[in-house]
Amino acid sequence: MIVPDFWAEARVQRPRKGKESAITVRRFGWSETSQAEAEVMARERAEAALQRIIGGHFLLHRSEPKIPYNGADGVPIREEVLSRHGDVVITRNSYGAHCLNTPDVVFADIDYDTGPRTRAVVFHVGLLMVVGALLSAWFRSRIIFGGLVFAVLVLSYPLAILTHRFLLRLRGGAVTLARKRIDAFVQTHRDWHLRLYRTPAGLRILVLHRSFRPDDPAVSQFFSALGVDPVYARMCVNQQCFRARVSPKPWRIGLTKHLRPRPGVWPVKDEHRARRNSWIREYESTSERFASCAYLTSIGSQTVDPKATRVLELHDALSQALSRKAIA
Repeated sequence: MIVPDFWAEARVQRPRKGKESAITVRRFGWSETSQAEAEVMARERAEAALQRIIGGHFLLHRSEPKIPYNGADGVPIREEVLSRHGDVVITRNSYGAHCLNTPDVVFADIDYDTGPRTRAVVFHVGLLMVVGALLSAWFRSRIIFGGLVFAVLVLSYPLAILTHRFLLRLRGGAVTLARKRIDAFVQTHRDWHLRLYRTPAGLRILVLHRSFRPDDPAVSQFFSALGVDPVYARMCVNQQCFRARVSPKPWRIGLTKHLRPRPGVWPVKDEHRARRNSWIREYESTSERFASCAYLTSIGSQTVDPKATRVLELHDALSQALSRKAIA
């Protein structure tokens, strides 16, 4: 896991040669030590990329996308570093919230199953098509056919939602299903120690019995068993870290304005700092009244890894998980 304090971008170009077009390449450089070191890296990476193109290799990105997290291959987390605690780094994400980044202590968020999947919507589209086609054939009516098209466009998704909610209630509800997945995993992995938290959208799990590399097959199996967001799972591998938001989302605490400038990619130019800092002051003041999650219980073994303990203490302090404040 690398979360640099310093960033630079270099631009190199091969001028047009005869019938050959000019080639321009931009690459980022970064450093945890100095701006100069970041600039040297940027130049070296840009030159290397240019030579690859000249040598006949295809590069998907001649300019690396300016996104804060899980960016172009080989580019680390591009967020403002707020503090460091050993190898744990607290950053400010693209919408202004604080995030805890750790290379080897597992966090996993499970969002409650609250909406229909694409295949369920497609099923309802097909069902309405079949019903409408049968009715229009029976009555030989173009009006019915027109009604069919209208019904497919307007009713498919609402019907899929109603069906999903009905089936979800029959199975005990979203919270129950999430807990069943966790309990089932612990039943077959009795050496695991899981600490559970409630979040606004679901559950958070912190693994305490040992540390893991993000590309450990055991982590992949754990994520799959719990139904963790596959995008988060890929980010963990790509960035070689685990991650948990430890301050509220701005829109959940009444802030209507976004962090500026947008997108919230770090670093920002000097002319934007005053506006950004004004937003941050309002956010920090308001967010103190809210927690980002609330501790529920611990299940599994009682084994606790010392490194996981340190991350647990930091997470609970920053997220205010034991405060009984409203979560956001």
